[in-house]
Amino acid sequence: MPKRVLQGVVTSDVQDKTVTVRVDRRFMHPVYKKFITRSKKYAAHDEENTYKLGDLVRIEETRPISKRKRWRVTEMVTRARQVSDHTAAPEQDPKKKPRAPRVKPAASPAGQAQG
Repeated sequence: MPKRVLQGVVTSDVQDKTVTVRVDRRFMHPVYKKFITRSKKYAAHDEENTYKLGDLVRIEETRPISKRKRWRVTEMVTRARQVSDHTAAPEQDPKKKPRAPRVKPAASPAGQAQG
């Protein structure tokens, strides 16, 4: 029986020799005929710790390596873009006006009569 091969994005590379890969799949709903996207996360073996967050990789089914790991990374499809720190902050939309701070109306003291 051939081994299954999936393609996904590395979502975590914190663990030693393990990466978490999110694999998306699209299918048509049987009744509504709309395309639905579902994702699943797999723990994959990465022997040299070479794959980083955001990389697009192919994983292949393999023998059980640990309790959760039954996949290993076979190849990198594309490398993740490196984002520098000064461009990581979201930019303001130039068309959007800045919002004025909210001001509460002044409340009259409880002991004074109104007129």
